[in-house]
Amino acid sequence: MRVLLAEDDKRLGKLIQYMLEQNDIQVEWVTNGNDIYEYAKYTDYDILVLDWMMPGVTGVEACSRLRHEGYEKAILMLTARDSVEDRVTGLDAGADDYLVKPFEFAELLARLRALGRRSTQKIQQDVVEVGDFTLNRTAKVLKKKDDVIQLSPREFQIFDLLAQNIGIVVPRDIILDRIWGLESDVSSNNIDSYMKILRKKLDLGDGDTIIKTVRGVGYKLEAHK
Repeated sequence: MRVLLAEDDKRLGKLIQYMLEQNDIQVEWVTNGNDIYEYAKYTDYDILVLDWMMPGVTGVEACSRLRHEGYEKAILMLTARDSVEDRVTGLDAGADDYLVKPFEFAELLARLRALGRRSTQKIQQDVVEVGDFTLNRTAKVLKKKDDVIQLSPREFQIFDLLAQNIGIVVPRDIILDRIWGLESDVSSNNIDSYMKILRKKLDLGDGDTIIKTVRGVGYKLEAHK
């Protein structure tokens, strides 16, 4: 596993680098947020570990920019901010997981391994057709015929997950794990809210929806006939 660590606390950064390398993880460490984008864009890392508060560009700003430009590798945010609002901000910026300082190294290592397992699940198709909808995974664009549907990064991830399993019920805990991570504070109500927004954006104009609720289990995507 190859990791980019962005941490301006030199004592903590040195410790994290040492401990990860003792577990056969290759680490490149930067102490200025302005370096995150260049390193991530031009080096093939498995996971980015970004401290929220960095000199120059913050970790969350770098995360948001990378996701906006289609960066697909896993991102773990480190921060002393522990309010629900801050966690939501980090996750909505595109982070896959969120670890609050101070933390135990064993937990950091476990989360990196979990993210590493998820990142090996390769996308098999770049474009998927779902009824009148076309999902372009490479461009991160969803269209209904010729009209682009504006989705947030999180909404796109949810639709993509459902599209990969079209016609199959995706349980709530799978949605939670694949989109946010099981250790996140996102609740079942949060998932419902995202589905409600998605359905509104995907409205077919006849009262029908391609996202079906399977009560007590999860959701599935069905092509509109």
